[in-house]
Amino acid sequence: MKEQEPVVAAERPTRRPDWLRVKLPTGESYRKVREIVSEHKLHTICQSGNCPNMGECWGAGTATFMILGNICTRSCGFCSVATGRPEEADPFEPARVARSVELMGVKHCVITSVDRDDLKDGGSDIWAKTIRAVRRRSPQTKLETLIPDFQGVWENLNVMLEARPDVLSHNLETVRRLTRKVRVQARYDRSLEVLMRAKRAGLRTKSGIMLGLGETVQEVLETMDDLRSVECDIITLGQYLQPTKAHLPVAEFIHPDRFTFFREEGKKRGFRHVESGPLVRSSYHAEKHVL
Repeated sequence: MKEQEPVVAAERPTRRPDWLRVKLPTGESYRKVREIVSEHKLHTICQSGNCPNMGECWGAGTATFMILGNICTRSCGFCSVATGRPEEADPFEPARVARSVELMGVKHCVITSVDRDDLKDGGSDIWAKTIRAVRRRSPQTKLETLIPDFQGVWENLNVMLEARPDVLSHNLETVRRLTRKVRVQARYDRSLEVLMRAKRAGLRTKSGIMLGLGETVQEVLETMDDLRSVECDIITLGQYLQPTKAHLPVAEFIHPDRFTFFREEGKKRGFRHVESGPLVRSSYHAEKHVL
């Protein structure tokens, strides 16, 4: 496949193609998960991030919990999570999450968080306590953690690594060239170091990128190579969808065939698992990533 140049503003698509249409959330399992999330005053990235797979995942009785509140200290151009001044961290949140995981009976639990650059520990203490609380109540449940970069304060990252989740995930989100525009307060190489340190600690690692922001095919392949250079095990690739008009516009809707191409390229590069498709998100089919 030849390299494709970024789509210019005048060529930006205005209508979603058919392959991006999803069913509305329905069903008894979906209703049950929604009730548990509401009753225990939990946040999910499924809701805060406007995930297109919420109906499918919740309908299967699974959800990705978002801890440390639902207000982020960063203002990434792609993310629909609110930006502002967060409330104080809740010391009882780990117990609530653990209880909810137990009630749902999930086999694979994904936990993520907002960035808490306002906290000295970056939220790492709550992170570690949540992992341990879930393990105590649901010892058979596999745990995946989609973590922030902790601003490169490695002592805080180490608190997370010592809790030893089954999968340590941290997303690059985009290619190197677009990082400053897409992830204003993040650094591409710092994210790679997060994954490298997690791998050195003996954890299975995972990262994800969004397509359709103006990246070229070659840049995506280079990003894959960068992830493999730090021995990242799992990669997810999905279509970026603009949450609101205030967020970055979609430069291109990537055809499913190109996602298939990237899946094959990922396999050639030695990733243990490649999840690649228009509707793929970080936690999509996450239970398969620990097999």
